[in-house]
Amino acid sequence: MSGIPDFNDTELWVARSALTERYGKAVALELADSELRLDPESTALTVCPTIFWSERSAHFVVFKVGEGRYRCQFFYGPNEHYGTGRDVYDDIGECVTHVLQLQADHESRRDSPPGANT
Repeated sequence: MSGIPDFNDTELWVARSALTERYGKAVALELADSELRLDPESTALTVCPTIFWSERSAHFVVFKVGEGRYRCQFFYGPNEHYGTGRDVYDDIGECVTHVLQLQADHESRRDSPPGANT
């Protein structure tokens, strides 16, 4: 085991609250573990608690990479992954909100007709 604590009730409540605000409904969260390379200089993998959800054809993950430290990304399929451009967040609310905003922006651009001004 990695020693990274699981998501606590407060962290899960913050994530659920952000999702409810974004989508106007409760969104089911799934808890999982992911293996991540936390140190870019190393090949060692660390088991990290993970929150996963899917909504509007997109899939989201928030990884807990340490006490009060998070990473996130969204994806549509195995070849279409997007990060936030930020390696680590120290606030889960900011992490979830930022990944939701970036995905909404991406969805808007993705659904716009070619040549449309957005």
